[in-house]
Amino acid sequence: MSDLHNQANLLLVDDLPENLLALEALLESPGVVLYKAGSGEQALELLLRHEFALAILDVQMPGMNGFQLAELMRSTERTKHIPIVFVSAAGRELNYAFRGYESGAVDFMHKPLDPHAVRSKVSVFVDLYLNRKQLARQLEALEQSQREQQVLLDELRATQAELEQAVRTRDDFMSIVSHELKTPLNTLILEVQLRKLQLARHKPQAFSEARLQAMVEQDERQIRSLIRLIDDMLDVSRIRTGKLSIRPAPLDMTALVGNVVQSFAPQLAAHGCAVSFEPVGPLPGVWDEFRIEQVLANLLTNAMRYGAGQPVEVSARAQGDEVWLEVQDHGIGISDHNLERIFCQFERGEGSEGSAGLGLGLFIAEQIVRAHGGRIEVHSREGEGARFCVVLPRDGSLAAATSTSERVASGEGLPQAPGGPAQADAAQRHEDQQGSP
Repeated sequence: MSDLHNQANLLLVDDLPENLLALEALLESPGVVLYKAGSGEQALELLLRHEFALAILDVQMPGMNGFQLAELMRSTERTKHIPIVFVSAAGRELNYAFRGYESGAVDFMHKPLDPHAVRSKVSVFVDLYLNRKQLARQLEALEQSQREQQVLLDELRATQAELEQAVRTRDDFMSIVSHELKTPLNTLILEVQLRKLQLARHKPQAFSEARLQAMVEQDERQIRSLIRLIDDMLDVSRIRTGKLSIRPAPLDMTALVGNVVQSFAPQLAAHGCAVSFEPVGPLPGVWDEFRIEQVLANLLTNAMRYGAGQPVEVSARAQGDEVWLEVQDHGIGISDHNLERIFCQFERGEGSEGSAGLGLGLFIAEQIVRAHGGRIEVHSREGEGARFCVVLPRDGSLAAATSTSERVASGEGLPQAPGGPAQADAAQRHEDQQGSP
C-alpha cells in the first residue's frame, strides 16, 4: 500500500515510437510508471483508466494534435487538473508555445530536449503530485478521526444521559423504599409503644386473648410486608447479576394455582375482590414451584391493588405443549402508554399512589417466566380491567438449564458461598424461601 502511495503515473504521447523510447529512457526512475500513447485517441483511453501526475504531449501529431487533446482534457472533470507539458520540434517563431499555454499547458519544451532540464521539471511535478496525494490522505484520515470522535462523543453523551437517568431512578427508588419500609415499621412501632404504655401502667388486663390474637396477626402482616419488599429488592439484584436460581421439578400446576389462590383469598376479600378459580384437572409439568408461586403472587397482588374491589378470575389450562395461566381483573385497566413500560423496573401504574409496592413485581415475574422459556402477556383497556397471561412450556427445565449454562459459560451467576457450589445453592434456596408469601 505504501508503494502505491509513493507511485506517480506519467503519460507520454507522441506519434513517433523513437521519441517515446527516448522519453522513456530519460524519465525512467523508481516510483514513476510510464504510460505511452502513439495518438490522441490512445491517450484518451489511458486517461479514462488511470490517474496521472503529468502528461507530456507532442504538438504535431496526425489526426488529433496535442492542442486538441489538451482542450479535451481540460473539458473533462476527471482530467482537467492534470498538468500538461507540450513538446515540439517546430521553430520558436511559430508561436506554438503561446498557443500551448492558451490550451492549458504549464510548460512548453522545444526539441532537442535538455535531459537535465526535463528530469528536473518532471521531478517537480511528481513531487507536487505526491505531496498533494499525501495531503489528501491526511485530510481524509483527519475527517475519519473527527467522525470517530463524534461517534465516541455521542456514545459518551448517551452514556451520561443513561447514568443521569440511573441516578434519578436510584433516588426515586430509594425514596419509594424508604416510604414503603416506613409504613409497616411505623405500625409495628405504634403497636409496641401501645403495649409498653399499658404495661407501664400495670394494666395487663387491657390485652384480652382476642386482642392479643389480633395484634399478633397485625404484626405478622406488617412483617410479611417488610419481607416481601426485601425479597423483591434481592431478586432484582440477582436478576442483574445472573444469580436468580431456577430449580425445576415435577409438579401439578392446577394444585399449585389452587394453593396460591386459597392463600390470597382473605387478602383479596379484605379489598372487596372475590377471587374464583375453577380447576380443569391435573396439569403436570416441570417448573420451579417456588418461583411460579412468586409469579402468581405478584399477579394477584397487582389485581388486588388495581381491581377496584371487583371480582378476580384465575384460570389454568393446557394448550398443546404449553400451560396457560390467566389472571383477570375488572378494575381501572391500563393505558396504552403504560402498557409499553409495565414490565420495566420501578414502574407503578397510574392510581398506585396509595398502594404499597416498589414497582418490581411484574418485572420480576417476567424474568422468572422467561427463565422457564415462557412468556407473559397483558391485554387491557382503561376502565375495562386487565388480563395477564403466563404461557409456560410443559418442561421448563430445558430453558432453565440453558439459561444456567449460559451464565456459567460467561462466568456469571456462580454462587460464591464458602464450601463449594452445593452449599452455595443451598444457601441461595434458604435465602429465597425466607419470608415467602
